[in-house]
Amino acid sequence: MEIALVAEEAAGARALQRVAGSGHRLRMVLTASRADEPRSVAAAAAERGVLTLPAERVRDPGLADVLRDAGIDVLLNVHSLHLVRPEVLAAPRVGAFNLHPGPLPECAGLNAPSWAIARGHAEHGVTLHRMEAGIDTGDVVEQVRFPITPEDTALTVSVKCVGRGQELVDRLLAHLDAGVVPQHPQDLATRRYFGRTVPYEGRVPWSKPAREVVDFVRACDYGPYPSPWGIPTTDRDGTELGVVRLATTGQPCPGRSAGEVEVDDEGPVVATADEWVRPRRLVASGRGCDPAAVLRAGDRLA
Repeated sequence: MEIALVAEEAAGARALQRVAGSGHRLRMVLTASRADEPRSVAAAAAERGVLTLPAERVRDPGLADVLRDAGIDVLLNVHSLHLVRPEVLAAPRVGAFNLHPGPLPECAGLNAPSWAIARGHAEHGVTLHRMEAGIDTGDVVEQVRFPITPEDTALTVSVKCVGRGQELVDRLLAHLDAGVVPQHPQDLATRRYFGRTVPYEGRVPWSKPAREVVDFVRACDYGPYPSPWGIPTTDRDGTELGVVRLATTGQPCPGRSAGEVEVDDEGPVVATADEWVRPRRLVASGRGCDPAAVLRAGDRLA
C-alpha cells in the first residue's frame, strides 16, 4: 500500500517509524515541524528521504490531485489538528484514517486527556477511525481503553495515549496487509464534543468538592511541558497565584468558607466545598514556589 502520513508531535514521529518499517511504502509526509528540530516528524522523514509537504496543504483541495497522481491508497492523520478538505479525504483509494487520543464517541474534539481527568472519568482510550468531513466522526476501526488513576495528570494520560496509539497503527497496518479494514459505526447519541474552552475559565473552583478541584488541577498539569489549558489561577488579596499541584487530604472542613487557608503540621491547606486540599506547588510572580512561602493561616483564595 502507498501511504501518506499527516503527523505531529511524538506520536506522529513514532507512527512514521512504524509505517516506514512495515511492508507498506511511505510516499509522503505532511507536517508543521521542521527538519532541523531533533526527533521531529520532519527530521524523521528527511532521514528516510521521504517527500515532506507543509501540513496546511490538507486544507487545499488541490492536494487531492497530488495524492491521486502518487497513487496513495491510505492517508493517516496522527495528532495533526488541521481540518482536511473533503476532496482530500476522498482521494486515497482505501481511505483516510485518524488516530484520536480519546475514546469515541464520548470524548471527541480537543485536549481529550485533560477533559477526561477534569470530568472524573475512570478510564480513557485511543481511537482509530475513518475520517469524514466532520471532526472525529466516521466509523471506528480500532479502539483501546485504559484506566485513569488518581495519580495521573494530563501529561501521563497523554503519554499513555501515545503508547497505546502505536498499537492501533500496527493494527491498521495488519488490516491493510490482510486487505480488509474493519469499521463500526459510532453511536452518535453518546457523542460529546469538547472545544478550546477551558473549564472554570482557568480559575481554581474552590467552591466545588475537593475531588473536582484536584481533578481540574491535574487536568491542566503537563509539567514540565506547557499546558494547552495553562496553569490554573487563584487570587489572594489582589495577587494572582498559579496552582500547579494539589492533593486531597480526606479531612473535612465543616464551617469553613471555600478558599479559606489554614496551616497544619505539614503546611497550608485550603477549604473546598467538603474537604481540605493541600497545595503542593504554586507559582507566584512567575516563579515556582513552596506553598508555605506564600500562604498563611487566615488567607482567602478567590
